[in-house]
Amino acid sequence: MKVAIAADGNNEHAMISERAARAPYILIFEDKKLVKVIRNPFAFGGGGAGFSVAYMLANEHVDMFIAGRIGPNMAVALKERSIAMKTFPGKSVKEVLETLES
Repeated sequence: MKVAIAADGNNEHAMISERAARAPYILIFEDKKLVKVIRNPFAFGGGGAGFSVAYMLANEHVDMFIAGRIGPNMAVALKERSIAMKTFPGKSVKEVLETLES
């Protein structure tokens, strides 16, 4: 399973970002191994970040997106692209990876 995690830093020791589409980094894991770090190009700017990030994740063939909080517009965009979502506020990326099934 390919999982994207909104993170405040660029590695598994970072905290999960509460900002989902505005997170500084999107970390992509495959079988719990970090395979790609994306500096989020939509972290700053105008509206539509949720839709843009969901589109980017679909292009990366992500199965699940994890953040501290996911706004309603982003939730709709993820659902339209058949990307599952979970929220884990206040957790580190490493803590969340340990709870996911392989």
